[in-house]
Amino acid sequence: MRIAIIGTGYVGLVTGTCFAEIGHTVVCQDSDDRKIEILLSKGMPIYEPYLEELVKKNREARRLSFTRDFEEAVKSSEVIFICVGTPPLQNGDADLSAVERVSMDIARCCDSYKLVVEKSTVPVQTGKWVEKTIRVYSKGTEFDVASNPEFLREGSAVEDFLHPDRIVIGSQNKKAENILRELYTPIINGSFNCPIHKNCLSKKETVPFIVTDINSAELIKHASNSLLAAKISFINSVADICEKTGANIKDVAHGIGLDKRIGRNFLEAGIGFGGFCFPKDLQAFIRISEKCGYDFKLLKEVERINEERVTMVVEKIKGALWILKEKTIGVLGLAFKPNTDDIRFAPALEIIRRLLKEGAFIHAYDPKAMERTKEEIPEVVYCKDPYETLKDADAMVVCTEWDEFIKLDFERIKKLMRRRFVLDGRNIYDKEKMLALGFEYVGIGR
Repeated sequence: MRIAIIGTGYVGLVTGTCFAEIGHTVVCQDSDDRKIEILLSKGMPIYEPYLEELVKKNREARRLSFTRDFEEAVKSSEVIFICVGTPPLQNGDADLSAVERVSMDIARCCDSYKLVVEKSTVPVQTGKWVEKTIRVYSKGTEFDVASNPEFLREGSAVEDFLHPDRIVIGSQNKKAENILRELYTPIINGSFNCPIHKNCLSKKETVPFIVTDINSAELIKHASNSLLAAKISFINSVADICEKTGANIKDVAHGIGLDKRIGRNFLEAGIGFGGFCFPKDLQAFIRISEKCGYDFKLLKEVERINEERVTMVVEKIKGALWILKEKTIGVLGLAFKPNTDDIRFAPALEIIRRLLKEGAFIHAYDPKAMERTKEEIPEVVYCKDPYETLKDADAMVVCTEWDEFIKLDFERIKKLMRRRFVLDGRNIYDKEKMLALGFEYVGIGR
C-alpha cells in the first residue's frame, strides 16, 4: 500500500520506517527543511534504537523516501498519516494549527480518494474538525478521516510499533476500517520478519485490533498517558512518605507492583516524569475536561506533584552541600529517559537551571542528548564521559538511568571527586554498597 507520512519527528519517522519495514511503500514529508536535508543526506535528525539501521535498509530497498514536496507526497499515496507536532499553548491547550494547516493542504492536493489518519496526539473531537476542514477546502474529492493514536515509548519506539499491546482505530465507516486493518495485517498476524528479535514472540499470538468511533480513539490516548502520569506521581508521593517514616520505596513499590491489578510498570520513584507526551497530554486532558464542564482535580494534583519534584531535588542537594554558590555539581543524564536524545520537559534541565541560579558550576554528560542541551543551556560545561564530569565535583546528581551510569567504576570516582556526595535521582544504586564505598548517598524514598 502507498503511504504518506506528514511530519518526521519521533512519531512520524518511526511510523513511516516501520510501515516500510513490513512491506508498504512510504514517503515521508516535512516542512522543516533542516530535517529533510539531514534525511536526504543519509543522516538522522533524532536518536532512537534500531531506527537508523532500518531507515538505511528500507531506503536502499526503495520502500522509504523523503521529500519536501507536500503535493507529491499526497498525490502519490492512498493513506495519509498526520504526524505533526501539537505542542502546548500557554493555557495548556494543544496547539492544533499544524494539524489544521496540513488538513487544508491535503484538501488542496487531493485528486482521488484518500484516507486521512490522525496519528498526532490530539484532543477529542479533533477528527470532526479535520473532516470539516478538508470538506470545506477540497474540490469534492472523496475522502475519509480516521484516528490511529500512537502508543510509542521513546527509547523503544521501533519495538513498540512492531510488537504493540494493541492497535486502536477510530473509524467512521467500514471502508476506512478495512484499509487500516489491511495496512496493519502483518503486525496483527506477526507475518513479517522481525528485524530486532531472532525468535519473534508476536508470531505466536494475534495483536488486538480495537475499532471505535473517532472520538473514543482520540480519548483513549489522552486517558492512557494521564493514567500513567498519575501512577508516577502516586509512587513519588509514597516515596516522600517513605522518607518521613524510614520505609524503603524499592520494597514498597515491589510489594505494590506484584498485585496483578496494579502491575510493576511506572512505579519507579524518582525526580518526576518529563518528555513531550506526559506533561503535554496531561495539560491537554485537563483543558479538554474543563471545556466539557468537568474539573479534573485529580490530574491537576498529578501535575502539581510532578512539578514539585525539581524543588525536592534542589533542596536535597542544598541539605548536603549547604551553600551551592561556586560548588561544582556533576550531572549525569540530560534526556528525560534513557535510549533517547529527547530533552523536551526533561527534569534534568530544570534542575540544572535552578542550580545555576544558585550560583553553582555545572558539568554534565549524556550519551545522546548533549548537542540538543547545548542549544538550551550553553553555560554548562559538557564533558566527554562521566569521569571527566565528576572530576573535582562536590556532588554527583543522576538524572537519567542510562546503563552506562549503572556500570560506573566508583573506586575511580572516589579519587576524582572533591566531595563524595551522590544524589541518585533514579535509585539505580545500592544504598548500602555506596555507603560502604565511602560515599554520602541520598536516593529517593529510601
